[in-house]
Amino acid sequence: MMGLFNCYVREYSYVKQQQTAIKMYKMVGEERFLLWAVCSIQLQVLLSNGGEKLLSLAEALLKKHINSHSLHEPEALAIYISILEQQSKYEAALEVLSGNLGSLIGREEDKLRMQGRLLARACNYAAAAEIFQKVLESCPDDWDSFLNYLGCLLEDNTNCFKASTASHTCLPSSVDSQVPKETHLSEELFDSRLSSALSVVEKLQKDGHDDCVRGPYLATIEIERRRHLNGNADDGKFLEALLIYFQRFNHLSCFASDVEMFLQMLTQDEKSELREKFLNILEALPTTPIKRIGQVITIFKVQELSGAMFMESVKELEGTAIKMLEMFCENLPLSRDLDPQENMYGEELLSMASSVLVTLFWRTRNLGYLLEAVLVLEFGLIIRRYIWQYKIPLLHIYSFVGALPLAHDWYGTLEVKNILQETMSHHILPQMLKSPFCSEAADLVKEYLKFMDDHLREAADLTFLAYRHRNYSKVIEFVQFKERLQHSNQYMMARIESVFLQLKQKADSLEEIQAIFQSVNYGMKLLELSNEDKLTSLTFNEDLQTRPWWSPTTNKNFLSEPFEDGSACSRATMLSKKKTTEDEDTKKKEIERKSLIPRLLYLSMQAASSTVKENSEPNGTASDTNVAAELKILLERYARNIGLTLDEAISVILGILEGQKSFKELSSDSISWMNFAVFVNALNLSSKKPLLPIEDKSNPTSWHIVDRLTKTCVMYHLSHSEPILTSPGNQLTVLVQLVTESFSWQILIIQSCMKSLLPIGKRKKKSGGGSGLMDQPNLPKLQAVQSSIRSLMDTIKEIQTRVADQINGSEDNDLDTLLSYVQRDDNGPGRIFRILEENVVANNPDLGERISDSLKSWSSGDVLRRVVRAQRKYLTEFNQICDSKVKLLGTLRQSA
Repeated sequence: MMGLFNCYVREYSYVKQQQTAIKMYKMVGEERFLLWAVCSIQLQVLLSNGGEKLLSLAEALLKKHINSHSLHEPEALAIYISILEQQSKYEAALEVLSGNLGSLIGREEDKLRMQGRLLARACNYAAAAEIFQKVLESCPDDWDSFLNYLGCLLEDNTNCFKASTASHTCLPSSVDSQVPKETHLSEELFDSRLSSALSVVEKLQKDGHDDCVRGPYLATIEIERRRHLNGNADDGKFLEALLIYFQRFNHLSCFASDVEMFLQMLTQDEKSELREKFLNILEALPTTPIKRIGQVITIFKVQELSGAMFMESVKELEGTAIKMLEMFCENLPLSRDLDPQENMYGEELLSMASSVLVTLFWRTRNLGYLLEAVLVLEFGLIIRRYIWQYKIPLLHIYSFVGALPLAHDWYGTLEVKNILQETMSHHILPQMLKSPFCSEAADLVKEYLKFMDDHLREAADLTFLAYRHRNYSKVIEFVQFKERLQHSNQYMMARIESVFLQLKQKADSLEEIQAIFQSVNYGMKLLELSNEDKLTSLTFNEDLQTRPWWSPTTNKNFLSEPFEDGSACSRATMLSKKKTTEDEDTKKKEIERKSLIPRLLYLSMQAASSTVKENSEPNGTASDTNVAAELKILLERYARNIGLTLDEAISVILGILEGQKSFKELSSDSISWMNFAVFVNALNLSSKKPLLPIEDKSNPTSWHIVDRLTKTCVMYHLSHSEPILTSPGNQLTVLVQLVTESFSWQILIIQSCMKSLLPIGKRKKKSGGGSGLMDQPNLPKLQAVQSSIRSLMDTIKEIQTRVADQINGSEDNDLDTLLSYVQRDDNGPGRIFRILEENVVANNPDLGERISDSLKSWSSGDVLRRVVRAQRKYLTEFNQICDSKVKLLGTLRQSA
């Protein structure tokens, strides 16, 4: 029976799990089998839309067992409380905790937290506040309990309503809201309760003997923040609380993140005043060299969080970056005896200096600052290669400047494995998928899918292990975790991209393309992946907090946009701290759009190959009619995805070609529009009612329309494209996608059409009867295809010429060009470069053997040479792809 239960666990068949567990319980009467059944009921309620009746059943089963046998395990009690809580039976749950069963909970604080939550959910706020106060007296640094305590006092404690053992969610670590919550308390009562909370907190501060306990001091700031939100704040006390907190904890690396949300409450003048007072406090405090580094880092972080750096002049920002770098170099001897894998003292100074230099690039568009940011990070990694806080911004800068091979190499050193592939792959995978490095991108996708498939296959083993070890809360957690991963947006996108990459890599061979289509049921599998229900249930598990501020999401990069002002930069910082709903909606649309393409491509190739059949079969075959009908339905869905109806989207294309609209309107999503035009042309070939204007059946001008749009698109992006060496964030990525995607689809459709127009055994016919090459109905179509081949060849050659021009120069000349940006003696970039070089030359004996040996291999010139080589590798790979497309088109042209 246990083996059968295990099978149902593997099948995630919760009803049959429940039935089997109850049978085992009836056979032997063991508590664990009853709890297996109750867990199975909970899973039905949480994941299968089970109703209240199931919870009542679980409660009845447990109550009956308790009456006859009681409970013997803490996990069993937690499950019972959870069942009652889900039914809003808070008084009953409290009665259970207060009885003999409450002794099953080992730590008194855990029992109190549970009681406090239940009282709060029962709206008995006064009693809940007393309970949470007891928790704070024994655990003064329990920040979540303080938030719950304060919320109960003010009778607005939504935190307790979020936390439930039923859903196994954790309490929030902080309160993010800057919006005052409505309260039914009078102003006098509200202020009185805050004063009461302040008295409790002050007592905790006096009784505390551990200098590391931050909670009570942070609580004072939170209380004053609540006063402020309610409109009766004494800003002097708010600032005073911040100053006291700074005085005690200014050297801690967590100080800035602790006070970040409180700083947002202040005006810019108040922030400036606060910084001045912070500096005055530091001058009066005795300190040690190590603490001094922490204090300076705190000041810089506060400066950054408050938006002050974005308001400073270029000269002031340069000075700040130089101070950071000089301080790091001066204090480097402090780290001489540390293990290579230990954190260095002041290592954050380099990541902050690079951030300032990136800001300078954004403001001035001077490439030298961006190159110096690279040098600073590479310098840090020469000394200690394990600092991920250097590697992540570095790989993002390399991606931005077109040195993607270097970005890929540094990502490899992060050793992203297991679940980190779900949370961290967003740092490199989107860039690789848009690059000419299809093989490397395919390896990343393959590795990610292997982890996901292995985990989803083995997750049931972990769940059953939790059952066997009677860790019932983990049963719920493991199943919910598996559900979350199974609905991951990255997982769905990776499965789609895996097919995409195969199509892009094999686009020169019709036979291999057909094999790929067959493996995904001719695109139907991907359509099933992206149905509305699955898109609605997508989860977003990326750890966006690790991204640099200038690229808060995969679809956003502030460095590609013009710098506006300080307020714009503040908004950028805010965006970098949270994932937006807008970004999630964009990803859902991208998944849906890409999932349509394999099926659209297959149908388009079928439509193109059937164009000749209408000469021998009136009105086409039934299957041809079905192809056209399905193609139109999918194109309508594709058009809706880009925000228009099918007719409106076609009107936009025609408007651009007629000069009524500018291609600039489509330039932000050129790939989607070009794909759309390619597939509409295919529909036009097989449809009885062409969507694009055709003068008569023998003049298929839709080929010409696509050719003109292709040329317009490429010319637009070429005109806005600058050399990759000196113009970061250029249009090259769009051109790569055009060639590897849109043009590849167009060539496949051309090949399919040619295959039907030139059947085997008849390609050498020049005249005569039958369906040979010179048949009158086929000749105009063949001419249109030939014209399209010539046009596409010329267009790709235009791109190839631009790319080749950037490769033809020597590597040394390119290196000299980059060095010229950082070797200037006038104002601007150059000073950071000189500091780095001079520090290496100094050969400070206090650095220790390990650091000194590391610095011997440092060379700014070598770093910039690697940048040049990576850019040239990118261009060379793209040039080879262009060359293969031109050769294929040349072969098709000759065969016609």
